[in-house]
Amino acid sequence: MELNRVTTEAFSMDYCRFGSGPRTLVILPGLSVQSVMGAAQAIADAYRPLAEDFTIYVFDRRRELPPSYPVAEMARDTAEALRRLGLRQVALFGVSQGGMIALSIAIEHPELVGKLVLGSSSAHVQPAQYRVLEEWIRLAQAGDRAGLYLSFGRDIYPPSVFEAYKDALLRAAESVTEEELRRFVILARGTEGFDRSGELERLQCPVLAIGVFEDAVLDADATMEIAEKLDDRPDFRLYMYTGYGHAAFDTAPDYKERILRFLKD
Repeated sequence: MELNRVTTEAFSMDYCRFGSGPRTLVILPGLSVQSVMGAAQAIADAYRPLAEDFTIYVFDRRRELPPSYPVAEMARDTAEALRRLGLRQVALFGVSQGGMIALSIAIEHPELVGKLVLGSSSAHVQPAQYRVLEEWIRLAQAGDRAGLYLSFGRDIYPPSVFEAYKDALLRAAESVTEEELRRFVILARGTEGFDRSGELERLQCPVLAIGVFEDAVLDADATMEIAEKLDDRPDFRLYMYTGYGHAAFDTAPDYKERILRFLKD
């Protein structure tokens, strides 16, 4: 597993790379309080089932954040990072906010994406779906690190998983810096008003949408809206989990195998 950084004239972006497969898989994680690069080895371990078939890249958000940074700009910068690394026709997997970025890249830059997987994501963040993020933003602005991590964990995990991870979440909260809280607020606010629901017909690649009926962050309707727009396409697949929470991509034991089957089909 390698930690790297891509640098352009406008920004720099950290990423990790692992796996030895002949094809390329790019993973765009969801919103997080601290950089996912700190968990790079854990991510590599979790996606080991795909590492023989794919060389896998996991991208963070850009390091230098402007005061306002909507998802459209996150997608623009991530697409530029892919180009700088010479990545084309990749299998692109995005979860939650990362799925919104992935969807935007697939719409705007079809030459970069061969297949698209959206996990617990949305094509249209409506006001009711933004309320959870508003609470996270409030806690971050108040400097309530423990409250933020507990709210985050309670919202993305099913109760049993939250209780199991509660102490670990509180320990992680102790290391959060003021700069990380500032970044989190900017990134969370970037999701407000996101809407690509009227452009889904522009997608040129096969799509797999994976949702969760008990999604307490974006709710199941977010995934179902994507399905309603794409279900007449023969290259669209939908799977809905029950009982695993918003972060089913971390908690459902067959999630990686399900992705792999779609990508190898």
